[in-house]
Amino acid sequence: MALVGDALKGWGPGVLIGVGAALAAPAVLPAAGAVVRPLAKGLIVGCMAAANALTEVVAEAREQIADLVAEVKAEQAGGSDHATGSKTRALHA
Repeated sequence: MALVGDALKGWGPGVLIGVGAALAAPAVLPAAGAVVRPLAKGLIVGCMAAANALTEVVAEAREQIADLVAEVKAEQAGGSDHATGSKTRALHA
């Protein structure tokens, strides 16, 4: 039982603040909701747009990597010098 007591030790003030906030929320939130809701909605829309853009970038990168792997496999199957590394070329960024 000491393990549970040690785990809950020091939670008193935090629990009281949480309960107080839960009790005060119905009185405070309707007034704040009119201001906070549009801001939260805009933040969510922005995050979703960023997530969609990132998904597209990752999909494009995955496709390019798959193309490179297929190209190397085809060169290896055909016995090309590119796959064995006998011809090298400089990579430019």
